[in-house]
Amino acid sequence: MRKAMSIELRHLSHVYAPGTAFSSVALNDISLTVHDGDFLALVGHTGCGKSTLVQHLNGLLKPTDGQVLVDGEDLNGDKVDRRKLRMRIGLVFQYPEYQLFEETVAKDIAFGPKNMGLSAEEIDSRVRWAMEKVHLNYDKLAEKSPFELSGGQMRRVAIAGVLAMQPDYLILDEPTAGLDPHGRDRILGIVKDLHEGGTTVVMVSHSMDDVAQLATRVAVLSHGTLKAEGTPREIFRQREMMAEVGLGVPAASSLCAALRARGVDLPDDLYTREELKDHLLRLWKEVSGC
Repeated sequence: MRKAMSIELRHLSHVYAPGTAFSSVALNDISLTVHDGDFLALVGHTGCGKSTLVQHLNGLLKPTDGQVLVDGEDLNGDKVDRRKLRMRIGLVFQYPEYQLFEETVAKDIAFGPKNMGLSAEEIDSRVRWAMEKVHLNYDKLAEKSPFELSGGQMRRVAIAGVLAMQPDYLILDEPTAGLDPHGRDRILGIVKDLHEGGTTVVMVSHSMDDVAQLATRVAVLSHGTLKAEGTPREIFRQREMMAEVGLGVPAASSLCAALRARGVDLPDDLYTREELKDHLLRLWKEVSGC
């Protein structure tokens, strides 16, 4: 039986340049758990601490106070195998294609597995597997320079490089930033497939519609603090709270609220297009007698 996994933040705080005139509190007393199988969306206004938080999840930053526990082990503990734990947590930065550097796509994707000390055969297998996961044709693209590809393809190469290490947790910081609609949909489809295949996902996003379609849980940050945490339904019904922290709600939730204000008999917690459509069709059939 597979052991249940989690990443737990306990009273996490982070201060940049502490003890100086430039001291800035980025995170203040955050307690939050990423459970095995979660798709956790991190949302909040620009500068609220989202990127700082995700960099703690795989040990790129150390807390000023508090702990990050990976399956019960303190990621920053004195006796922990920090390198081993970090390899289980894949972090994809915003605009990850800027970090591509190898002469071919295959070599770039193979960089992480090589550093893991894997055999040439296993590395090749992982490169092929990761390219398939991000919908890149190995035979056509493996020997190409990544810099000959489109922006969306480069983004997928960068994600494949993280996937090739086969992490248990995948952390994505605004994975669709700067992409056209087609590229954005491709990336979100890949992330959805990975989650449905068993990967635990944490995604920073500014799009509440994307969050509504993908997330199982939502954490709302505001000025470095955890303002709210819950299921998308629990979070998006709190429209006033979301407005207070400078965020909107999914389009379906806004439309639902507007229709309710006009007397349409709808639940107050609808937040996806599909469920709003289903309720409106049912009401239409009741009214029309069809």
